[in-house]
Amino acid sequence: MPDQTLADALNRSCQCIAVDQRKLEQSLANGFGDPGYYARLRESHPNLLADFPIFVAREHIAAMQDVIDAVEHVVSLAPYRNTVLAWAPDIARHTDPSHGVFFGYDFHLTTDGPRLIEINTNAGGALLLQHVASAQQACCREVGDVFPGPKGIDDMEQVFVDMFREEFRAHRPDDELTCVAIVDEDPQAQYLSPEFDLFREMFADHGIEALIMDPRDFEFRDNTLIAGRRSIDLVYNRLTDFYLQSPACATLREACATGAAVFTPSPRGHALYANKRNLAVLSDEAALRTMGVPGEVVEILSAAVPRTVVVSADNAAELWADRRQLFFKPASGHGSRGTYKGAKLTKKTWSSILQSDYVAQALVPPGERLLVTDGAMRTLKVDIRCYAYRGEIQLLGARMYRGQTTNFRTDGGGLTAVFTTP
Repeated sequence: MPDQTLADALNRSCQCIAVDQRKLEQSLANGFGDPGYYARLRESHPNLLADFPIFVAREHIAAMQDVIDAVEHVVSLAPYRNTVLAWAPDIARHTDPSHGVFFGYDFHLTTDGPRLIEINTNAGGALLLQHVASAQQACCREVGDVFPGPKGIDDMEQVFVDMFREEFRAHRPDDELTCVAIVDEDPQAQYLSPEFDLFREMFADHGIEALIMDPRDFEFRDNTLIAGRRSIDLVYNRLTDFYLQSPACATLREACATGAAVFTPSPRGHALYANKRNLAVLSDEAALRTMGVPGEVVEILSAAVPRTVVVSADNAAELWADRRQLFFKPASGHGSRGTYKGAKLTKKTWSSILQSDYVAQALVPPGERLLVTDGAMRTLKVDIRCYAYRGEIQLLGARMYRGQTTNFRTDGGGLTAVFTTP
């Protein structure tokens, strides 16, 4: 049976690989340094971690890597960079030798192959996903033999730490990374705040101090970014103020602009990859050819990136007429905030979109996973995320959900592992 046929069949029927709850509890107890943390996490975040994995064919993974390679090629070209940096603020135009940790390439899998829905430059969930993946257990030997489990958490933690060290060395090749600030607005209030704790413990296990900080908690003195009494080497940027434009980010903005600390991902990385206006370029065959993109790269992107256009007064009537085949996203938004399926648009919301900075993307339905919960068969939607560094996939994960967009409110849904053939 071909890999894709087998993967599809298992997504429709397999209930025999699932999280070993005791194993996951022990894994997270080790990660958090707290044996009671998992029980509290299940109570506070009941729909964060899903029990059942997604199956993805090896051929689809190879195709997703081809798409990522194609994006990297386009980003390397000066005409593309000039185009997308033209609509970015000045802070994004500074040359930056780092690349950015945890780029998230989000795909919907279709019968014709993967479709790239969007790119994120501060994708969360990777460390939590790896704990979930390492705790999967097959009670069916046949499936377990065909779909062996992912690498252990210790292996991936070393990969992640090496990635942060490489980001730092790109700026300061003769120095050692000693102190990282994990930064988000009101970090303990963020839904993925448990992952911040995991990162802090991971860094500590590798001899690197890590502080979880709000952007207001910094000082900038003598060309040094300071938190408390510690000078910060590297900022692991989980902010959705991608260009550090708010008053709360003023100190960080100065440190970033002067190179006083390494920022990863950086404002430049977001401008080059994750602004959703960029999808309008990546899906425009004529524009890509004008920029000198090779034909084979154009073909890959034309097939994989759903047609995307910037919403404007000039195309408003046409987009409204075609809205049922479109999905609308804020150009600089994040997650599912402010996104709308065209079929559910009201005139009032449409008026608001026309006054904002939005793109319209051809609608590509997500994949599906059938699960038995409480004795009933339920269909959940599936997004696949490739966590990549410097264009190479490090980790595959998925989000299962019901509703218009991804969320953490679905019973049986949440972050889940991806299994594939060897």
